[in-house]
Formats: sequence, structure tokens, C-alpha cells
Amino acid sequence: MSSIDDKLDFNLSDEQKRIVFENLDENKKLSCLKAFKVAKKIKVEAKDMSAITKSLGIKITDCELGVFGSLDFLAKDEEIYNRLKKSYKEQRIPCKNLWQEAKNSSLKIVGSTVKNSDIEVSYCQLGCFREKKGLKSGNQS
Repeated sequence: MSSIDDKLDFNLSDEQKRIVFENLDENKKLSCLKAFKVAKKIKVEAKDMSAITKSLGIKITDCELGVFGSLDFLAKDEEIYNRLKKSYKEQRIPCKNLWQEAKNSSLKIVGSTVKNSDIEVSYCQLGCFREKKGLKSGNQS
């Protein structure tokens, strides 16, 4: 998956690079959740994190909404699913809107609902993707 802004060039300080590298997991990847925290710590916009990590040879993993990675999820929450379908009336919902929805419950519950339904995520806040094309395999509404 290529990032939105592959062509951007970032000149991070040694301190900024140190912060990025000290937040990697045991597989030398940066989780979605930690990428947000790192962006804040190194004072860059979250949307630039995909391009920044790519320039450092690092992959972002474990999307909290289940688009990529290998997080474990719960069952779909029907109440949240119905609210999302009613509010957005579309199959694709921007990442930012789903994180906003999570403030009413939890990121785990919203992510589980997205992962186990026909809802698709668009416009990753970290810049990992704009649209996720195609149907998710194994999902049932």
C-alpha cells in the first residue's frame, strides 16, 4: 500500500528520528496508535506519518479500524453499525469520522464493527491510503 504523499521529503532531526525508532514494535514496525502519538511528539501532522515512516524504511501496522495489520477484533456492534449507516448513508466512511464516533464508545468497538461489516474506511488520517478499493473478504452485514 503506498502512502498518499510518497513524493514528500522530510528532513527529520536526529531527535525526531530517535523518537520514531524507539516507538517501534518487536517487528520494527510502528502501530497505528503509536504513529499518532509519535506525530504529536515530533511535532508533525498525523497525515504525514506514512510518508515519514516510508522514508525511514518503516511500515505502519495494526490499523485500529482493521484495514491492515493483525489486531484482534470483537464482534460487530449492531447499534454502532446502524448508527453509522444512518449517519453516513455510504459504505465508505473517512477514518477521522470513525475515530470521532469512537469517542462515544471505544476505538476497539468501532474498529470491530468496521472490520466485521460492509463499512469501508477512506482517507486514513496517517496518510496510508485514500480509499480502500474492493469488497472485504468474509464480511457479512
